[in-house]
Order: sequence, then C-alpha cells, then structure tokens
Amino acid sequence: MEAYRVDFSALDWTSPMPGVRHKMQRRGGRCLRLVEYRSEVVPHWCVKGHVGMILEGRMEIEFEVGTWIFEAGDGVDIPGGDAHRHRARSLTDVVKAVFVEEDSSDS
Repeated sequence: MEAYRVDFSALDWTSPMPGVRHKMQRRGGRCLRLVEYRSEVVPHWCVKGHVGMILEGRMEIEFEVGTWIFEAGDGVDIPGGDAHRHRARSLTDVVKAVFVEEDSSDS
C-alpha cells in the first residue's frame, strides 16, 4: 500500500553541514525536507530550487538582485539555477522550514 503521510518523527536527523540538519523523504524525483537552520550556519551560495514554507524563526536570503527577510508563515518559491543563486542566514537562533525540491540523488 502507498504511504501518503510522511512521519517526520520516525525519520532521523542528518546534518549536511555545520549549523544545518534535516529529515528527508524521497520519492519520484522529489525530496520533501524538514530543515532546521541554526545561527552558526555559514552562508554559502546555493543554486538549488526550493518551494516551501518557513515554520519557525526568521531568515535572510540574499540574491544577486537584493535581500529578502522570511519569517514564520511565509512561503518560499526560489527557482533553481545560477540566475537565482542565493544564500541564507538565520536571524534567530533556530529557523525551521519545510521544502519540496528536486531530488539531486536521482541525477
């Protein structure tokens, strides 16, 4: 039977870099991620697309064309690619977000 609910409580946290940890569900070329950013995360340029929502905290996302502040309840829709490269910085001790992304492990 197909599982339609993602039970994040049953998934392990993994840390792709200092200051960031996430739980992931992969299926059909997509990845659903629950992400936690800490204030010590080192900002870095990212070209991956992200669609999701900030659940808790405030973060600043810098783009070539300007900087935006995102906070709890804000949706995020960043296309992938160099033209939309971005880097995030946590403005609170913790930022929690959920994102749907293309699963790079399938490429």
